[in-house]
Amino acid sequence: MQDRSSIEKSLNALFDAERTVRRLHDELADKPEGTLLDVLTDAIAAALKESDEDESALRLVRTAALLGELQGPRVVDAMIDVLSSEHPEARRAAGEQLEELSFERFKEVALGVERALRRLPVGSPALPELPYILAEVPEPGVTKVIGQFLKHGDADAVAAAIEALVQIGDPASARLIEALVDDTRTVELEEDGSDATTEVTIGELAEEALEMLEAVGDDDEGNGGNGRAS
Repeated sequence: MQDRSSIEKSLNALFDAERTVRRLHDELADKPEGTLLDVLTDAIAAALKESDEDESALRLVRTAALLGELQGPRVVDAMIDVLSSEHPEARRAAGEQLEELSFERFKEVALGVERALRRLPVGSPALPELPYILAEVPEPGVTKVIGQFLKHGDADAVAAAIEALVQIGDPASARLIEALVDDTRTVELEEDGSDATTEVTIGELAEEALEMLEAVGDDDEGNGGNGRAS
């Protein structure tokens, strides 16, 4: 019984903490947007420098949730800065907020992604994440934005863009990928259902993508054309 009592006490304390988090989140979301955004961007910079990984992830996750209450170019840039974190939990939180914003204000996000392609260094964790986020958005301009990643110096970002274009399944995107068939840069790809990885060249990935897109095109012709593949 003592164990049960202790568990119930901790559970109630957790409920109380969650109520406090929600109350403070709502209070902060009601603050003037410009000032709040200034504070949040400073908090992101500090969290990215935080040596305690758990503390850094905690702060970035909570900051991403607050960014989801705001709008504008600086908000998109800040979300992408969180996406640049080394912490998977923080990247997942930022990605979810960015995807949601993309459905509502795609042009705003697209412009932010184009800025990210110019400002983020090779090796930034955000670069390989962004194509997959964009691929979930049913906007006609998505393929064009993802296509810009194919010219980036970050091989992982290029690989992600190839896979995202295959995911979208528009045969017309094959013309964007064709130039990469001789690219000898290598990337590590995760194998489905395991932690193992396989090393492939960008060229090999491009050739496989072209075959898959060609198959989609053949299916579309056989079905009279169904537009974007699901």
